[in-house]
Amino acid sequence: MRWKSSYLFAAGIVAVIVLYFIVRGIMGGQDREAQAAETRNAAAAAAKSDPLVQAVLTAEQIKPYAVVMRGHTEAARSVVVRAETAGVVAATPAREGAFVGRGQVLCRLAVDARQASLDQARANMKSRQLQREASSRLAEKGYRSPTQVLQDQANLDAATASVRQAQVALDQVNIRAPFSGVFDNRDAEVGTYLAPGQPCGTVIELDPLLIVGDISETETSRVVVGAPAVATLVSGQTVAGRVRYVAREADPATRTYRVEVEARNPNGAARSGLSAQVRLSSGAGAAHLVPQTALVLNSAGQQGVRYVLPDNRVAFAPVTVIDETPQGVWVSGLRGPVRLITVGQSYVSEGQKVRVASR
Repeated sequence: MRWKSSYLFAAGIVAVIVLYFIVRGIMGGQDREAQAAETRNAAAAAAKSDPLVQAVLTAEQIKPYAVVMRGHTEAARSVVVRAETAGVVAATPAREGAFVGRGQVLCRLAVDARQASLDQARANMKSRQLQREASSRLAEKGYRSPTQVLQDQANLDAATASVRQAQVALDQVNIRAPFSGVFDNRDAEVGTYLAPGQPCGTVIELDPLLIVGDISETETSRVVVGAPAVATLVSGQTVAGRVRYVAREADPATRTYRVEVEARNPNGAARSGLSAQVRLSSGAGAAHLVPQTALVLNSAGQQGVRYVLPDNRVAFAPVTVIDETPQGVWVSGLRGPVRLITVGQSYVSEGQKVRVASR
């Protein structure tokens, strides 16, 4: 049986169409595979182009907070002891630089006629006392009026006051220490004439000892009266005490606030005027120990650190330095464990995807 030419033509067309779809299917599959491979290659290339940084996992810890200030030691009290009466210095019993007790004589003026004045006042008081006793006996017998008795009593009171006045004048020749401390400086020598108000010397109190300094206005809320404090002196000595005073008004020139720490200083071991570094306790809270080099500034000028989020994107957190140690700096402002960027933090920005090198 012979095929008609029209059938053969139609069969040829069908064969060509079938062959076209077969070839297209084969070629399309290859194209899809090529596109998928190209996509994978592009993703791998993009991943390799992300900046490479190093990060360490830093845990949150509870850290005692402290405010550190520079200061110096001061005497708790310093008084220039002055003469209350006029006279020539007859003796200086206290040695300059020596410890003196409260009431100890520092300078002694010449007595002059003060002792004679006291003796005269005592004799007059004795006479008035005898006169008052005689008036009382006569009044009991009716030979003296009550008014005369009262007058004699008034005369006796005046004589008693004169004795007290003479005693005070005589005692004023002894210029005494107002409190226990160090006779730090003597201004008068034997033979010096002192008028009332002129100085004999200076007494300072070194126990307790004051360590004074200034803190910034941002730290005033962290320091309270009664807080423990430790001062390391330039001499190497360490003294412990408590905050006794925090100024309420700032120094207009520096905008800082004066802080005074009171510390025990047995035997005056620490001197006045020594430089000191003082750590003022201000509670405790969450903190992270980070390397000093990890601190950076963001575009707004804030100090902080950059860390890596779980999706390997960079984030920035402002922090406050609360302490410095040889191992690094303690900062507040972070929460929980963080992957802190320690290498490359200055070359990445917030939101940027990074690769984290394994350590």
